[in-house]
Amino acid sequence: MEKAQLTSGSYFLPPEWHEQSGVMLTWPHAETDWADYLDDITRTFVELTAAIARHEQVLVAAQDTEAVSNALTAAIEPQLLERVRIVPCPTNDTWARDHGPITLLPTDSNKNDSAALLLDFRFNGWGEKFEWRKDNAITATLCEKGCLQGHRENHDDFVLEGGSIETDGHGTVFTTSACLNAPHRNQPLTRKEIESELLRRLRADRIVWIDHGLLVGDDTDGHIDTLVRTAPDDTLLYVGSGPDDDPQHDGLTEMERQLLQLRTAEGKPYRLLRLPAVAPVWYDGERLPATYANFLVINGAVIVPTYNQPNTDNEAIATIAKAYPGREMVAIDARTIVRQHGSIHCLTMQLPTGVLR
Repeated sequence: MEKAQLTSGSYFLPPEWHEQSGVMLTWPHAETDWADYLDDITRTFVELTAAIARHEQVLVAAQDTEAVSNALTAAIEPQLLERVRIVPCPTNDTWARDHGPITLLPTDSNKNDSAALLLDFRFNGWGEKFEWRKDNAITATLCEKGCLQGHRENHDDFVLEGGSIETDGHGTVFTTSACLNAPHRNQPLTRKEIESELLRRLRADRIVWIDHGLLVGDDTDGHIDTLVRTAPDDTLLYVGSGPDDDPQHDGLTEMERQLLQLRTAEGKPYRLLRLPAVAPVWYDGERLPATYANFLVINGAVIVPTYNQPNTDNEAIATIAKAYPGREMVAIDARTIVRQHGSIHCLTMQLPTGVLR
């Protein structure tokens, strides 16, 4: 494939707490892996949609638009429904974080002349583990239907999932060595070559690689949004290590040590906020990668996954609130979501101001 041609002009990757025009969801249906508990996950999606719509718009990519409309109409208030747009779109699964557009905004020097850039990277089912071709086409479909404002920049020559990167909004991008160097992503590129491509395509100044930490049951090869999250004022929230005998303990302990050594672009230590470990969550004999780091920041609120573990659920909410003072903390039970190895953040993709019509 030919190397992606970048749009001229000056752009930046905004952080999640930048003002948003809306959030994208990709709705589950009977042909997805959710089929055995479709009613359960639909109720969770309805709750999530309502929580977002109280603050901003929601764009839903749906294979079965009638089913989505019926589910929402039966459960949420009409004034919230007015903020939801349902768009017909073939889909394999539901993980909008990884197949949705990664948006760049024009810098102050460029904003009068340029629209947002909608970076459409290749999604290949986390290294060709699962079917992916319909999901890889979703961003292009939404652009073709006029749902998104901005210039779609085609990066189908490079695999990148939205859950694998975090940014501070000031040119620093965080990612994990395990994911970006995993098989069937961008081989035979070396780590140095991958870093060069990330800097070029994301218009970033530096890449910070997190070299440790992995959750049992994670099939993304270690997405950063399950482990370490950025927040305003040089803050990093990260997953704590839990009991000494937990198989995740050593890797998360090493991750904490690395975070303590990290410095901002200005050479200052980060403000670190430690999230509690989730006690093991099991389904059908399998331990699931439950994490409090997989929260979603929206206008005026943060949506936090919970796991029916009151002590740690409350501790996680209180810790995230320290990073986002003044925002409402909205708890949503993520036990059904995590059966498919993801959580709140994985299901969503924020669309910065100006992107949703």
